[in-house]
Amino acid sequence: MLRAAPSLLRRSARAYSSSSSHVKVAVLGAAGGIGQPLSLLMKNSTLTTELSLYDIVNTPGVAADLSHISTHSKCSGFIGEDLSKALEGAEVVIIPAGVPRKPGMTRDDLFNTNAGIVRTLAEACAKSCPNASFLIISNPVNSTVPIFAEVLKEAGVYNPKKLFGVTTLDLVRAKTFIGQLKNVDPANVKIPVVGGHSGPTIVPLLSQSGHEFTNEERDALTHRIQYGGDEVVKAKDGLGSATLSMAYAGAEFAFSLIRAMNGEEGIVECTFVDSGVERTDFFSSPVLLGKDGVQEIYPVPEHNEYEAGLLEKCLTDLEGNISKGVNFAKSA
Repeated sequence: MLRAAPSLLRRSARAYSSSSSHVKVAVLGAAGGIGQPLSLLMKNSTLTTELSLYDIVNTPGVAADLSHISTHSKCSGFIGEDLSKALEGAEVVIIPAGVPRKPGMTRDDLFNTNAGIVRTLAEACAKSCPNASFLIISNPVNSTVPIFAEVLKEAGVYNPKKLFGVTTLDLVRAKTFIGQLKNVDPANVKIPVVGGHSGPTIVPLLSQSGHEFTNEERDALTHRIQYGGDEVVKAKDGLGSATLSMAYAGAEFAFSLIRAMNGEEGIVECTFVDSGVERTDFFSSPVLLGKDGVQEIYPVPEHNEYEAGLLEKCLTDLEGNISKGVNFAKSA
């Protein structure tokens, strides 16, 4: 079996001194349902020195509102043609921009609109902050990350160590649902979730959680983790998708990356990156983060026969998702 990666770490950004932090963070899509709470979490963190917010509307108001919060970071808002100004000097760029999922929609249904948005933002990033780390939240992540990569390649500035698809919400849901089922603190649940970031491409390795499950519990948990977003879309009754939980997950990954950039060692997160772990060009598995982004990519942790079946289904779907993104980028 493949060797296991170190335990995934997660700690609050408020626990760290701002003395070692000198990071400018840009949020693209900052006035949206994910962008606003994500920006709030970043403003509240001691890890952010400067926060640059961009969207097509309303961003100056969001920035003015956040700027009244009594934390040390500076906050600015940009709209419309000011994208290059928003990106100037950014070291971490978080991208939740795009349209939300509605009832009955899959992540693939979002592709045509969000793919164009991501391509435009990638072109701007390639010109204004090519050395930044890019955290892609815009769905479908399985396709938008390859689009972003292709744009950077075309511009001659692609660094695979600094491009991340944020799949953290899948881990957050897995920890939460296991905690609820087993009546334990979700913060103490350790579980890798590998593959991609939609439906069957999400593979929770429940066998590595330290908990025992009946086959019925295993099947139900797996399905709920894979399709947890549908619960939120249905509960919001057409008024949106997962925004608050996605903002939380996006901020948690950003905090981990910034801590690693600041020199903290041993930070491991599952994230969708340019990877040779499996047969697909991009894959989410445990990744050791470092000062320059990806420091080491670990193989898929040990898993049982049931999970091996899930993984094979994941890879088949993931190949198609990635190809769709690459073809879109190359057809522009």
